[in-house]
Amino acid sequence: MAFKSLKPLHRAPLLHVSVQESLRAYINENGLEAGAPMPPEGELASQLGVSRNSLREGIKALESVGVLESRRGVGVFVKAFSFEPLLDNLAYGLGGALRQIEEVLEIRRTLEVGLIAKTLQKITDEDIQELRQVVARMRVHAERNEAFVDEDRLFHRLLFRCQENETLVRLIEVFWLAFYKASDFVNLENTDPMATWRDHEAIVDAVEARNLEDARNRLDSHYEGIARVIEHNKTNTTNGRIP
Repeated sequence: MAFKSLKPLHRAPLLHVSVQESLRAYINENGLEAGAPMPPEGELASQLGVSRNSLREGIKALESVGVLESRRGVGVFVKAFSFEPLLDNLAYGLGGALRQIEEVLEIRRTLEVGLIAKTLQKITDEDIQELRQVVARMRVHAERNEAFVDEDRLFHRLLFRCQENETLVRLIEVFWLAFYKASDFVNLENTDPMATWRDHEAIVDAVEARNLEDARNRLDSHYEGIARVIEHNKTNTTNGRIP
């Protein structure tokens, strides 16, 4: 297969940025897929007209955002797409600002409430049984006044898995993880974990009954409950008390 060459850089006020852009263009123009090897460093540097150090800076930057990966003693390869770099950067950017956390929560809320209708059309009895099992584990934790973060994450994945839309599932995962990473929600004070468990049980009841209006209302109510937990913690922080 004949590969297109990289274009030399004529003007590079920010050389590492220009190197990154050229490497991205090379990947796209040659249709390189995950796992495909990049040319040797010397060849890349020569084609770009830059030093190896400048090239390595660009490669490291693309590694940090999940575009490339270096394998010691082997070379540089195109990396499979992953949301992890986005998640890490999103959570870092959000920090601990509760106002921004509320905005991420609102995106999750709108996404799930808006797309639950298709779940009601496609969900199977086996899917509902899995959801029931997860909710049962939530109850065990709630009765002990314990958090159930892992069960919550699985619940929301299962709720939309039947739509067979991997992009949707990944988006839900992005906003779930961004919210939990940014808010450290597991350590926020939840004054009523039993109510949170009941929210999830009610969602499954509505889904099993194929009652769209009720399912939307139950999901919306669930997110309203999370918003109240955040508001409770904002009040405590304002008053100088850290949960």
